[in-house]
Amino acid sequence: MKFVFIVNPIAGSEDKARIFKNIKSAFRDSDHEMIIEETQAQGDAKDIAARYAAEYGADCVVVACGGDGTVHEVANGLAHTETPMLLLPMGTGNDFAKKVYGTKEIDAEKIISQFGFFGGDIQYEVKPIDLIDYNGEKCINVMSFGLDTIVETIGRKMVAKAPFLGQKAYTVAILPVLMKPLHYTISFDVICVDENGGEYNMAEDNKDFVLFAICNASYYGGGFCPAPDSVLDDGLLDFALVNGMALHKALPIIPKYSKGTANEKTCPGVITNGRVKCGRIWMEDGSPLLGNCDGENFSYSDLTFKVEEKALKMCFLK
Repeated sequence: MKFVFIVNPIAGSEDKARIFKNIKSAFRDSDHEMIIEETQAQGDAKDIAARYAAEYGADCVVVACGGDGTVHEVANGLAHTETPMLLLPMGTGNDFAKKVYGTKEIDAEKIISQFGFFGGDIQYEVKPIDLIDYNGEKCINVMSFGLDTIVETIGRKMVAKAPFLGQKAYTVAILPVLMKPLHYTISFDVICVDENGGEYNMAEDNKDFVLFAICNASYYGGGFCPAPDSVLDDGLLDFALVNGMALHKALPIIPKYSKGTANEKTCPGVITNGRVKCGRIWMEDGSPLLGNCDGENFSYSDLTFKVEEKALKMCFLK
């Protein structure tokens, strides 16, 4: 089996160089082939993944070595192909990995060892998972609008200037955002699914809101958890819609939103939760949506989305 490791440049990172030295050593004594592809620019990971999928199909595993940005690109490159993705969370933001590996305390070397990459006896299980299609692009984790997009933007700028902050940057980034009114506007028309499987419509024009998260997985923004009960292969997306509110009402909700306990029962009249299949989201005045997908901001003023069932093959620990 070919294992294609897609990674940001190894040079300059002592930890990354050490890890890959150990993996290379293990591959020398195995029947598998190790290929390292270093990215140089945005979009490279998607292109590399798509190229290997087209050439080798199921005879290849693409290993995404990075954070949510790398995972987003690789998922777009492998969607609807026979090539599975294996995730080694070696980035600054590893929110999707928290869902895949069932913990907020990500230990990349432990995960690498559990897959058998340090010993050469590589073990994994391939399962198909859902993706979100939005205007033709794919989202693997969370698509969100409003306050969290602003926090993501500030957090990324802080990490770029001070990498040592890591995930803490997103927590710190909340502070300047909270100093401004927590009222944003959005219009949406979506098809939801109730507990019995029945479909219903939810629509509003110029909705006053704080944030709107549509989730394939559970965590984003450095560990905030709008959808603790999300399932990666159920053909549905979980959502959390938070109404516009004053700062003093928002402060007690933030810890709950981080822990995954903010919902209609714990925050009545503030949050609407549910499951959704598809829909449209737009700005009435044609201005860009305040939104992001897998931590990457987008500038659409009108967006349609839908769940794509079992669109990506994923490697899980046995």
